[in-house]
Amino acid sequence: MTVPPIAAEPIFHVGSFPITNSLINAWLAVAVFVLAAFLVKRKLTSGTPRRFQSAAEGLMEFMMGYVDQVTNDRAKSKKFLPLVGTLFLFILVCNWMGALPGVGSFTRVIELHGELEAAPIFRPANADLNLTLAMAALTIITSHFVGMIMVGFFAHWNRFLALGTIVKGFRKGGINIMVGIVEAVVGVIELVAEVAKVVSLSLRLFGNIFAGEVLITVMFSLVAYVVPLPFTFLELIVGMVQATVFAMLALVYLTILSDKPHGDHEEEHAHGKVKHETSTLQPSVAGAANHHS
Repeated sequence: MTVPPIAAEPIFHVGSFPITNSLINAWLAVAVFVLAAFLVKRKLTSGTPRRFQSAAEGLMEFMMGYVDQVTNDRAKSKKFLPLVGTLFLFILVCNWMGALPGVGSFTRVIELHGELEAAPIFRPANADLNLTLAMAALTIITSHFVGMIMVGFFAHWNRFLALGTIVKGFRKGGINIMVGIVEAVVGVIELVAEVAKVVSLSLRLFGNIFAGEVLITVMFSLVAYVVPLPFTFLELIVGMVQATVFAMLALVYLTILSDKPHGDHEEEHAHGKVKHETSTLQPSVAGAANHHS
């Protein structure tokens, strides 16, 4: 066995579009979910729930409980679970499929860089940076769309650009202008941090799965039996941990951006306090006026 390259190898082409070994594994994972959805739907129409339906419902309730612990809001949990749960299950299935017998063993001779090489037909899907980068970008972009919908367009982007603080600073003048400029610089840094989230999410998942693939390949090339089994079991644990980390980070990003900015909460609290004090003062003023009259 040879150490796999970083880039996924194209096994065949559909027209000019290359079908890589990692893409084949991703399609197989999608096929697993399609089959599971078909079985659950068929059981739903049969009346009494069977074991497979009960297991699916138990899994949904389990994931909903974890989502509730982060959001503390069942309405938000229902909105976020479809994306977060899909990411978790897809990443988990892809990771565990990489540990199945035959993944990395069945090869096909392809021409790569002008040379003939034996490329594995199946490769863990998350060992391809293209897939992890796409999922990370989807997560961050979706979190911003959720923020714009649930908080408001201007309130959402004001977190990063601090336009309200800048305008107030120039209106009041003095040191407030400097505060507004500092807030604007911090906002630009926050925007860069959003891009960094995409990089960190994708590289963390890709690096761990690719490193595990290299480790298993090396161990099987040195000792074919028994010895690599503990490392294979370790990869199953790593696959679970990485799926959990990716999904939980996605949930945290969604939850944070769906909450109103801290300043807005303070303004609403202050406005409510002033309104309450005004409403309590009005009867007193009216009573005093009646007394004098």
